[in-house]
Amino acid sequence: MEYLLPTLREKREVDSLIRDTLDKVLVLRFGRSSDAVCLQLDDILYKSARDVSRFATVALVDVDSEEIQVYVKYFDITFIPSTVFFFNAHHMKMDSGSADHTKWVGTYMRKQDFIDVVEAIYRGAMKGKLIVSCPLPPERIPKFQLLYKDL
Repeated sequence: MEYLLPTLREKREVDSLIRDTLDKVLVLRFGRSSDAVCLQLDDILYKSARDVSRFATVALVDVDSEEIQVYVKYFDITFIPSTVFFFNAHHMKMDSGSADHTKWVGTYMRKQDFIDVVEAIYRGAMKGKLIVSCPLPPERIPKFQLLYKDL
């Protein structure tokens, strides 16, 4: 069975999903369906959705939607795709060796990498942690030169 992932274009849709997703990791992919790397990531997310459905909910967020810009600014989404994680309405962070722990930037090299990341976030969240260590080896974590504005 193929899982279809909802695409959110309105702030209230994102707000209610963050608020109403309880005892599961909420995975929000910020990107656009016309971007090649987003499509590669979306394919991994689609193929993984059933595998993680016991402990995670996955949704796509359209960064070009006017209403979503408040989230794009808040999470400083400058690279797409960027994936943000929540658990019981708390923003979950991950230390993957970069200066930015707030989101995953880029795609995953394979389906199992995404599953491992979501499992690590879920296990950490169940222990009350708001930041977890990335379970992937450094060579499977995308590297980006992060430029910070106003520094």
